[in-house]
Amino acid sequence: MAMTIDDMLLVARKSLQRLAAEDLAAELAAGAVLVDIRPAAQRAAEGGVAEALVIERNVLEWRCDPASDARIPQAVNHDVRWIILCSEGYTSSLAAASLQQLGLHRATDVVGGYRALAAHHDAR
Repeated sequence: MAMTIDDMLLVARKSLQRLAAEDLAAELAAGAVLVDIRPAAQRAAEGGVAEALVIERNVLEWRCDPASDARIPQAVNHDVRWIILCSEGYTSSLAAASLQQLGLHRATDVVGGYRALAAHHDAR
């Protein structure tokens, strides 16, 4: 029987210690790297996150893998704490699990994505 996208999401999230929006500031202060994987049109419509690196989903693994020739300067080793952000916290779960498959075991995402982060900031 074929796996559904809901099945894939459940499998991906089993390996993640997902982060609540209110815990993000402490993670960033401890050295985590926040990566916004939303497409440009979505960022334009919803808003950006000043602390985030923008790496669109289609190149994420190449930019974060320390063994890749296309890595970004922050991809110094496999111990980097990557925190992935999408709009609602679905695509980011799949992306963070993909990073974990590359040996980036500290990768995770934000529960509820950008919308949860924006709501948290509005509530403060």
